[in-house]
Amino acid sequence: MPIAIIVHGGATTIPPEEERAYRDGCRRAAEAGWAVLERGGPAIEAVEAAVRVLEEDPTFNAGRGGALNAAGEIELCAGVMEGGGLNFGAVTLVQGLPHPISVARALLERQRTRLLGGRGAEQFADSVGAERCDPADLVTEKQRTAWEEQRAREQEESAVGSHDTVGCVALDATGRVAAGTSTGGEVGLPVGRVGDSPLPGCGYYADDGLGGCSSTGNGEQLMQVVLAKTAVELLGAGLSADEAAQAAIDTLGERVDGEGGCIIVDREGRAGWAHNSSHMACALRTEGMAAAEAFTKKG
Repeated sequence: MPIAIIVHGGATTIPPEEERAYRDGCRRAAEAGWAVLERGGPAIEAVEAAVRVLEEDPTFNAGRGGALNAAGEIELCAGVMEGGGLNFGAVTLVQGLPHPISVARALLERQRTRLLGGRGAEQFADSVGAERCDPADLVTEKQRTAWEEQRAREQEESAVGSHDTVGCVALDATGRVAAGTSTGGEVGLPVGRVGDSPLPGCGYYADDGLGGCSSTGNGEQLMQVVLAKTAVELLGAGLSADEAAQAAIDTLGERVDGEGGCIIVDREGRAGWAHNSSHMACALRTEGMAAAEAFTKKG
């Protein structure tokens, strides 16, 4: 079986001076996941490895660099799914966890419970030895400035980096597909708000018989169209990875006037992506490529 990986750094507006950082960060993440796949590792491990790179990079809105909510706090969410048994693990509204994607994977592998939030998720993280930090250590100057600007405007439109959710989809040598998503949410939204990222079918979805998808954008609108599962089911209708991604984003725009993007890997190792936002950082590597290629917009 071929191997393949694709990552995204969020559907957002990327200032020209930050484009290189977005491309480089996505490229590093894709190569980290590829290294797992190349040595015969499972897709779920590749997804975790790639997303951890993005969570650690302050360029992106995930882990370190997450968006601040209305109270000026970072509440992180992440989810991951394997396409064999349709199993998933997810955490939501967690603080002080620099790598929520790893906690989500541990939940998938160790518990019958699939989604934990807040204090319960943090207690579970402690029980499996996940990294912890002072929540303040995850706040970057970029997100602090965005939060202050949001408060000054006193409106619901979010500021720089609002949709910088990160994600990954991978296919391993055994034909297993996995997908994962991690986010810091959106600037200035209410404490306790949960978007699409921890929800299977909305922020991520994987089915070995079809492929996998990770999505990004306005969470409420992505949930309305169950975007990730919609995209994967379009693969089953005979669309290519690129066609399925575009059709899913067309549905998002037409049905709920939503903005976002998604990445896909099909069961044959073909990668595709689409977005209707001004930018969407992305990197991919498939069989025959000497290195990952990175972009900040499609076309």
